[in-house]
Order: sequence, then C-alpha cells, then structure tokens
Amino acid sequence: MLRIILNMVKSLEKIAKQKKIKYFLVTFVDLFGVQRAKLVPARAIGEMQKTGAGFGGFATHLDLSFSEPDMFALPDPDSLIQLPWQPDVGWLASDLVMNDKFMDQCPRVILKNQINNLDKLNLKMMTGVDVAALMRRFDVLSEICDSMIKLGWKPYQNDHEDANGQFEMNWDFTDCLTTADRHVFFKFMVKSIAEKHGLRATFMPKPFTQLTGNGCHAHVSVWDKKKKKNLFQDSSDQLGLSKMGYQFIGGIMKSVDSFAAWLNPCLNSYERLNAKTTNSGSTYSPTAVTYSGNNRTHMIRIPDEGRFEFRAADGAVNPYLLQSGIIAMGLDGMKNKRNPGKRLDINMYTQGHKLKRVKKLPNSLEQAIKKFSNDTTVKKSIGAKVVSKYVKLKKRELKEFSQVSEANKASWMRKNIIDC
Repeated sequence: MLRIILNMVKSLEKIAKQKKIKYFLVTFVDLFGVQRAKLVPARAIGEMQKTGAGFGGFATHLDLSFSEPDMFALPDPDSLIQLPWQPDVGWLASDLVMNDKFMDQCPRVILKNQINNLDKLNLKMMTGVDVAALMRRFDVLSEICDSMIKLGWKPYQNDHEDANGQFEMNWDFTDCLTTADRHVFFKFMVKSIAEKHGLRATFMPKPFTQLTGNGCHAHVSVWDKKKKKNLFQDSSDQLGLSKMGYQFIGGIMKSVDSFAAWLNPCLNSYERLNAKTTNSGSTYSPTAVTYSGNNRTHMIRIPDEGRFEFRAADGAVNPYLLQSGIIAMGLDGMKNKRNPGKRLDINMYTQGHKLKRVKKLPNSLEQAIKKFSNDTTVKKSIGAKVVSKYVKLKKRELKEFSQVSEANKASWMRKNIIDC
C-alpha cells in the first residue's frame, strides 16, 4: 500500500508541535490548474500523512465518475509552507492516490514522472518563474514580497509591468518540483493577501483587450546531479549556452505548438497569444516560434550564460504541467539532438511579419487541442491515457462555450477564467 513510513520521512505531527501549527491545508491541483484543499486540524495530521486526505474525484477536473472510489491526497512534508500572514496554518502540496496507486492524471505525479526521466540521465532541471498578476497598491505588493522573504524564496525584484495595476514578481530559482509547488502556493498567497486588502487578483491571460496580458515566463537550466554543474553553460559560445542547451531549445521549437494546449490552457489564452498591439505599442507575448539573444520579442530568449527564458506560457498555466511540458520537449530535443536553427536578432513585433515559413503557435484552443491530441511526442512523453483525459475535459469546455450566445461569450469567459 502507498502509505508513508513515518520513521523514514519528516513527521508532520512533530513539525506541528515545533512550529505551533494548528491547522494544515492539504492541497492538490487538478488538470485545469484549480487548487483544491482540505483543512485538517493538527491533531489529525499524523493519520492523514499515512493515508491521505479523502476527496470525491468526480467533482474535480480529473475525468473521474461518481462510480469510482475516493481518491486520497497524500501530503508531501517537504512542501510544507507556513502561511506568512497566518503562521498557525501550514500549506501542503500532495500527490493523488486511488486504489493504492498514484493517479496518472495528477499534475504533480505527471511532473514527477518527467523528473524521473531526467534522473535516469543523472540530470535535474532548475527553474524559476516570473509571474505577472493584476493588482493595485504598494501595500499589497510589499506584503506579498515580505512573505516571500520570510519563506526564504529570495525574491529579487518586483516590477510594475505594462498594464495598469500589473506587476511581475521574481524569486530565486531552484529544482523544478519545488518551483512548481511554490508557484501553486504563490497564486494562492497573492489572491489571499489581495482579498485581505479588499482587492481581487487575477492571473487571467488577457483580462482587458487593450492592455497587456499575463504571462508566466520560465528560466531554465539543466544540471549534473552529482557534480552540481550547470550543463547549459559554455563560455566559449557567443551567448554562453552549451550544445546541450541549444538541443533542449531545439526540442521546444519542434513541439511547442503541439504542447500549446498544455501551456496555454484556456479560451482566453489565445487572445493573449494572438493579441493586437496594445495601448503601449507592444503585447509582451510571442508571435511565432523563434529564439534570440536578450530580446523579449521572441518566444525564447537567452539573457545571459547558462540559461534561457521560455515566454510562451501564460498566467492560467498549471504550474506542474508547465514544468513537465518543458522537460518533455527538452528531453526530446536532447535525445534526438534537435537543432533549433539560426537565431533571429530582429524585433518580432515590427519585423516578424516579413518572415516566411516561420512556425506559428495555434490561433485557438480548439486548434491547440487538435494538435495536442495527435502529436506523437506528446503521447510518448506524457502518456496516451493522460492526453486522452485532458483532451476529453477540454472538449467539454469548448462545447459548453459553443452553447453560449454571442452576446454573453465575453462575460462567460471572464466568469469562468478570472479566478485561474
């Protein structure tokens, strides 16, 4: 059975006494990136750590029916975060279990499977994310940043972004599973603190037609686990990137259009990807599948030695699926020695239209789902079963949207996506 042996891992019961935690939020994220939770008193967390918190899976976006047994969220003690604004509550990320087996469609399990593929090669992926969220007022921003400092995330800059009330918040990079857990918690924290101040924060990709949308940029490097060496770094290269790094980018360039449904998961996502020029004269989102040096008009930029920034994903992305998708595409590139082609050193917003035969990202969720469901690399890396379940749920969403009248489509989209 999948039960944690307490003498082999951290005891949450003991940690609760040491840190004076009274309650735990045992959480998981479904395929649509919606965070679900059970509030568990500290007195019960010992048993919960062994068996998991029970959920009725049919009520979540995991393609489960009423006839299936309960699923259990098995908390990972290494993911524990005390709420900086309410330290007697601890937040825990979980892996989903059903019939004593980890569930294939659990996003955190999907990411762990991809991490295992790297582990077989003695590699690990280190990432950081830049998340732009719509909110106003310094008091909210500073409380969020102060909270990250308390948590030891090492935030290093907070920028006012292009749109009104839009900020990008950056914290230090680490292994990709920890980054994904922190990304999930960050969204919860931002919304909670904003609400405390009487405001509402959203990560919706394109809340306002005339303003810049919300992206989610990942900074990526791959390291040798034993030597703790950045394998993407090569000072002899003009941009400081190794051959392995370029092959990793090559894998992304080959498959990113097929993974768009994974990285840009909602109808509103494609208003950001294919946006017209905003009031500021820019969109801050990719227009094509291209890479460059330190140039933000491209889907991938190489800002300095040993890493690249992937700019295609948006604020609605499931944090676990973002990281798993990057690994899947990158591993394919490394294994098949994919060449990303010649980099482009042009302004894509002003000169991109002159390019011929450049690959484009999908124009709609419907188009993205079709490419995702038919792609061999996607099925091979993620698994045909998971792909089938994700596509089924997304097609259901598309069908629901198609039944909404033209007059009500904008309000439907805002209502269904604003809380992402």
